[in-house]
Amino acid sequence: MPKANRKMKDIEVPGTRQFANRVDEFPDCVDLTLGQPDFETPGPIKEASIDAIRTKSMKYSHNTGLFELREAISDYYKKKYGADYDPNGEVLVTVGGSEGIDGVLRAILDPGDEVIIPAPTYLGYEPIIELSGGVTKFVDMTDTGLIATPELIEDNITEKTKAVLLNYPTNPTGVTYTKEQMDALVEVFRRHDVFIITDEIYGENTLEGDHISLAMYKDIKEKVLVINGLSKSHGMTGWRIGYVTGHRKIMEEVTAVHLYNTICASIPSQYAAIEALRNQLHIPKEMNAEYIRRRDYIYDRLVGMGLEVKKPTGAFYIFPSVEKYGKDSFKFCTNLLETVQLAVVPGRSFSEFGEGHIRLSFACSMKELEEAADRLEKYINILETK
Repeated sequence: MPKANRKMKDIEVPGTRQFANRVDEFPDCVDLTLGQPDFETPGPIKEASIDAIRTKSMKYSHNTGLFELREAISDYYKKKYGADYDPNGEVLVTVGGSEGIDGVLRAILDPGDEVIIPAPTYLGYEPIIELSGGVTKFVDMTDTGLIATPELIEDNITEKTKAVLLNYPTNPTGVTYTKEQMDALVEVFRRHDVFIITDEIYGENTLEGDHISLAMYKDIKEKVLVINGLSKSHGMTGWRIGYVTGHRKIMEEVTAVHLYNTICASIPSQYAAIEALRNQLHIPKEMNAEYIRRRDYIYDRLVGMGLEVKKPTGAFYIFPSVEKYGKDSFKFCTNLLETVQLAVVPGRSFSEFGEGHIRLSFACSMKELEEAADRLEKYINILETK
């Protein structure tokens, strides 16, 4: 048999999926693995898609997406962040944020280029970087309050650095950045000839303060590529609509990758996205009110169990330390699942700097969250009585 790409031997099934895929083995399992909102897509967004199927052409759109959707994305950034992105050439509609990440990395990386990623971080970046010929350079945020400080970034930039990749509000920690913290980082970015990729898929899920988008910093626009989408903000994970914004010079390259990869995003989904961005921008605030209630509940429960944990200010994850019960988070999560039928994600799935932690998603019902907390507490009591 012909051999596959040699790099594939190092690509593993992500920890989220490893544990999510085992849930069916346990009929009574509580699943806190996936970052999928339990909120259903709002009715008007569904109706917009249904109406489009009945009345609009379902042929290919422009490779960059329907103009009306690109215009809605441009207007959103202008109104919310004061950012100027021309819908003709600086906005690309993708098949979810994941395709946007893939397209950006393939467009900018040459073999051997390094991408700096503050960690712990989302587990989906490294495989794409490696398959694109790049090298992932994780930098440790465990001693900086889980924040990428200016010193941390600057100390790791070398002649091999092609990009810095930020994800915030951060998966898995739920950390956000203040205006002052982002201003300080931007001072570093101004001094270096590197791309800044910013995955802001949880931007609308900022639970405290305001989301500070890198799109706001107009003087570094030529370096910045913003990845976003509607999966988390509007309960639209299955619709697969994301987008990338950036300066037209680099967006030409990203678009070239996209058109050879997917041609265009799903047309019914694009019409649904237009409705989301034009008339349903109140939805994230309504979801966030419930996420805050759930966050406060699970944070208090974890603290009550004696676990060290930082209160998240964004997204819908919490990342407690379980290191005092052993450093192997994969083993902890496996035993947790098999002993009390609670599925969570081991911290080492989010780089070596996440080891000793577990990630719990509170994008679930309060009832499920309460049961999950009870099971985790039961398991911890078992460990402490051994």
